[in-house]
This record gives sequence, structure tokens and C-alpha cells, in this order.
Amino acid sequence: MTLLLDTHAFLWWITNDPRLSSNAQALIRDKNNALYLSAASAWEIAVKHSIGKLPLPQPPESLIPQHMQLNRILPLPISVEHALGVAALPRHHTDPFDRLLVAQALSEKIPLLSADMHLRAYPVQMLW
Repeated sequence: MTLLLDTHAFLWWITNDPRLSSNAQALIRDKNNALYLSAASAWEIAVKHSIGKLPLPQPPESLIPQHMQLNRILPLPISVEHALGVAALPRHHTDPFDRLLVAQALSEKIPLLSADMHLRAYPVQMLW
């Protein structure tokens, strides 16, 4: 199975946060699954860290690539199609990072691993 990790799912995985569901843990741990982290998530982490809203044990520019490699997580670049896909989404959710993740998941036809119940308003397959 191919999965797109929501930003919080990635962060909770690498920090052993108990909010990560047991099902999400099993899906991430399963070596048969292809895991992706969007460039939007890296951007969100970098922005929130730089303004002091997200403390991290090391700078995001080293933390993110290190954990992507350790956890066999592949990068998902943001394409023009992904960016334009946001325009077609209803305004169920106003967070631009989350809206882009939904657009990517829909465009790539892959499930989004997320605990964000607000995203369930979109026609995207979600797992948690």
C-alpha cells in the first residue's frame, strides 16, 4: 500500500508520540508499504519551527532528511497539478498545508494517514 503521511503523523512517528494510533504505527512499520512525505509537510515544519511554534530536537533541515532515510520515507514533490488541485477543493478546511496534502492525495490516488477529522469532509481515502 502507498501512503501519504500527514505532517503530524510524521512528527508523532519520529518522536514516539502516544497520539499516533496503533493502526498508524503498524502501517508505518510495515515494510510492504510505500511511505511518502510531502514537500508541503517539510515546508510546514520549517515554517512552524522558524516562528517558534514547533520545538524540535535539531533543525528541520537535518531532522527531516535523517528521519526520512531512517524510516524509508520517500519525498513527494509539489507539482503544478497538486497546487492547482487546491482550487477545486471546497473550503471545509482553511489550513493551506492540509488542503495541499488533500489535493496531493487525490491527485496521486493514495490514502492520507491522518488523525485530522476535518479532512474527512473531502473525498480522500483516510487511514488512522
